[in-house]
Amino acid sequence: MSAPTGSNIPRRFKKQPYGGWKKDTPAGSTADARLLDTQRSSDFTHTDPWRVMRIQSEFVQGFDALSDIGPAISVFGSARTKPENPHYQSGVDVGRLLAEAGVAVITGGGPGSMEAANRGASEAGGLSIGLGIELPFEQGMNQWVGLGVDFRYFFARKTMFVKYAQGFVVLPGGLGTLDELFEAMVLVQTSKVTQFPIVLVDSAFWSPLLAWIKDTMVAEGLVSPGDLDIVQIVDTPEEAVALVMSGKAGLRVAEG
Repeated sequence: MSAPTGSNIPRRFKKQPYGGWKKDTPAGSTADARLLDTQRSSDFTHTDPWRVMRIQSEFVQGFDALSDIGPAISVFGSARTKPENPHYQSGVDVGRLLAEAGVAVITGGGPGSMEAANRGASEAGGLSIGLGIELPFEQGMNQWVGLGVDFRYFFARKTMFVKYAQGFVVLPGGLGTLDELFEAMVLVQTSKVTQFPIVLVDSAFWSPLLAWIKDTMVAEGLVSPGDLDIVQIVDTPEEAVALVMSGKAGLRVAEG
């Protein structure tokens, strides 16, 4: 799209004087009065310039909260997993084993498999981190989160999952879990991160997905065969933790 010209330039981009004010300003309409007016509508918080400030604050908040956590692994999985489901116990075991290895556990902070991983880490005395997201159907932070950070924006939250983790362990899950998985795969594929282990737990659950990618996407030339090597499938929490702690974790593209 070409830049607007002439009379099409929005008024707020046109040259205008700053620092002046009108004489005989009616009471209640000064800048100070508008700032301190508790009856004023909150609609301004939904404008794009204000959103930029809010987005910035979320990044600052996340960086400040997580900058000193040390080595960490992000664990993903379904919020719908019930405690009686075997996947829940797998999450508990993954969290516990990571904590015992001296690694912080980062989850989305919600229920289900996220709660399970936080629980395992917390019960083992490790650092249990939850990165929550504002959703109409989420239940808030689970009780096993020791360090919690809330986000409004998915992209700010996703940055924290990758920036402060040296690998991913992915338990069975739904669309949100797939979203995190494929984004991580793309980051590795495009060398935004390198040798970043992504381990999928439960071959019965994940193998059909990778088989479809191979038989359909690779077969049609839409995905390179080597891209399937970005992820590894295991069946036990012990195998998953062993892989992410194998020494490949944490190697990233050198900064320019």
